Amino acid sequence: MFSRLSRRQREEFEVQALPQLDALVRSALRMCGSREEAEDAVQETYLQAWKYWRSFQQGTNCRAWLFRILFNVIKKKATEKRTFVSIEEPKVENLVHFDRVASLNEFEMLEVFDQLTHEHREVVLLVVVEEMSYKDAAAALRVPMGTVMSRLNRARTELRQRLGHQGRKSLSRTQSK
Repeated sequence: MFSRLSRRQREEFEVQALPQLDALVRSALRMCGSREEAEDAVQETYLQAWKYWRSFQQGTNCRAWLFRILFNVIKKKATEKRTFVSIEEPKVENLVHFDRVASLNEFEMLEVFDQLTHEHREVVLLVVVEEMSYKDAAAALRVPMGTVMSRLNRARTELRQRLGHQGRKSLSRTQSK
């Protein structure tokens, strides 16, 4: 696989794509049901990115391109998962979604976040957590910028409603984007 790309292309991949690993893992962990699924999704994302690196347009936003690949991989895996019926018992570690050191407010926020629709979670992760601009988030999701703004507004409204007054304080800090 390495031999298909020129040395310059390999260096570009290392410089542009590899630094995004932590951000992709963070987002995959929130979108997937387990650490294993998240790691698989990120690995598949990088394999796809490597495979299609020649088609990546230099000068465009590599981060947005990688997130678009990641979300497509996650959607594909979710579709495959729905068509597969497991006969194994679910692992308890895959059912618990909180950090032991997290405060109650953080736990509540994560619990409510997990209840958002897939589209709303994507946009919140990109704009609020990863601090992408609306334009870059739109590129990553392949939707118009207005759609990103609309989804983000609906997601914030839903989070506020579910969390009550406490959610207003933590979400209002990110609304100045």
